[in-house]
Amino acid sequence: MKTRTRISLLAVITVTIAALVAPSANAAATRYITISSQGSVKVVPDAVRITATSTNVAATSKEALAATAKTSAAVRAALTASKIEKKDISTQSVSVFPEYKYDNNTSVLIGYRASQSFTIVVRAAATAGDVVDAIVAAGGDSLQLSGATPFVLDNTKAATAARTAAVKNARAKAASYATLLGVKLGKVTYLVENSAPTPYVPVMAVAKTEADSTVIDLGEQDVTVSVTVRWSLA
Repeated sequence: MKTRTRISLLAVITVTIAALVAPSANAAATRYITISSQGSVKVVPDAVRITATSTNVAATSKEALAATAKTSAAVRAALTASKIEKKDISTQSVSVFPEYKYDNNTSVLIGYRASQSFTIVVRAAATAGDVVDAIVAAGGDSLQLSGATPFVLDNTKAATAARTAAVKNARAKAASYATLLGVKLGKVTYLVENSAPTPYVPVMAVAKTEADSTVIDLGEQDVTVSVTVRWSLA
């Protein structure tokens, strides 16, 4: 009796393992179609990022740094007057280094240059030109303006619209293939967003002068979402 019981148990275990390892006929017959698609919407930027540097040359590094600090203080005051909050003003770097003049392959020390670089976020994009004029007036020739770049401060709504367009495009493409193959689309079995919503921004905006005031041209930007969707085929 014990021998028969052991044989029966071994048989049951063997059958169970075979059922787990061997693929079913239905699994082998599973068919699907996978589509990658993008959706894009155009939006007008609602903010501008300004990059600027206050810089001065003096006989000593201490004097150069003090002069630059004075310029930077004037720029901050102009930004405060333009209703730019402290959280939107950030120092990117502070540096002091020797300044040389080169003549006949000979370098001559003429002083020290100190610099402080800022990134400024203007949340009211329409006022960005006035902010540029204000900080240039405050910093004078000691201020270097590196760029003024429009961007989308909050692209949540635009990303949702782009995501909707991406899925619709994927469904339309999948339906087209299904018709060509003579099959029907089943349920969605897989969906992944390939990348975060991306606003494509210019490296630097065009700033132009009209009637002695700077105008920042905002233009339009694309917010794009890319998805991959898989449907089973009936």
